[in-house]
Amino acid sequence: MARSTKAGRLADSVRRHRDNLASQLVQIGLIAAGSVTRRYTRCGTAGCRCHADPPQPHGPCYQWTAKLNGKTVTRRLTDREAALSKEWLANDRQLRAVIGQMRRVAAKAGELIIAEVADT
Repeated sequence: MARSTKAGRLADSVRRHRDNLASQLVQIGLIAAGSVTRRYTRCGTAGCRCHADPPQPHGPCYQWTAKLNGKTVTRRLTDREAALSKEWLANDRQLRAVIGQMRRVAAKAGELIIAEVADT
């Protein structure tokens, strides 16, 4: 229902924005915390190419690192696991961004509701 007052139109705009953000949440896929890094390593074999001059380290290999129950956990990943993990980490960043926007919209809506209650 459209409102003719300035506050009413603003309230409708805030509701539409909130609804749009809520629909974005539904589109976000799996999420994960932590980080994925690409690493190059050196082994312990003395004559290996990774110890040559110039060195040619082994890799790339991927590692996922996160805090679980207060402890840092690191796990090696295959290329496919790294790609999936990066996607899930990006989804987590998107989720946090949408929630941040929702908080700002909720604060604005709260101001409007309080102002409306004060006017009555």
